[in-house]
Amino acid sequence: MPTFVYMTRCDGCGNCVDICPSDIMHIDKTLRRAYNIEPNMCWECYSCVKACPHQAIDVRGYADFAPLGHSVRVIRDEEKGVIAWRIKSRDGKKDMNLLAPITTKPWGKHIPKLADEPAPSDDARSSQLLFNEPKYIRMDDGGLHTLKSNGLKMKEGVYY
Repeated sequence: MPTFVYMTRCDGCGNCVDICPSDIMHIDKTLRRAYNIEPNMCWECYSCVKACPHQAIDVRGYADFAPLGHSVRVIRDEEKGVIAWRIKSRDGKKDMNLLAPITTKPWGKHIPKLADEPAPSDDARSSQLLFNEPKYIRMDDGGLHTLKSNGLKMKEGVYY
């Protein structure tokens, strides 16, 4: 379900451009509005949809997900901790709301301060591990770590 932008709702804030992993969301220089330059290349991650503060980005649903001629509106409600997928048929009669818990962090929060991180050593640069992988996954500390071995418990309900 590739994304598309309602130009009348978009204010050109650029949140969708910043978060798009396939780099296909762009700001039109004359209209100062976002648009998807290549819908066929959309990864369908919906990061732009969730990040848009004005709900200006919708998705085109597939036939197995919604009926022909439908509209799919995605609404992120951080207070309730859910993302709602509202599907409306073209005749306006059938209306469904599908709720899913939010599993991502709020937009703009927890951005890493990479400038404050020490530079990787030569060993780390030639390693197959990702940046800070041993530090956070703790695979360099002897074997697999579980919640129990780290003294942690799962929380109930929706949380970030």
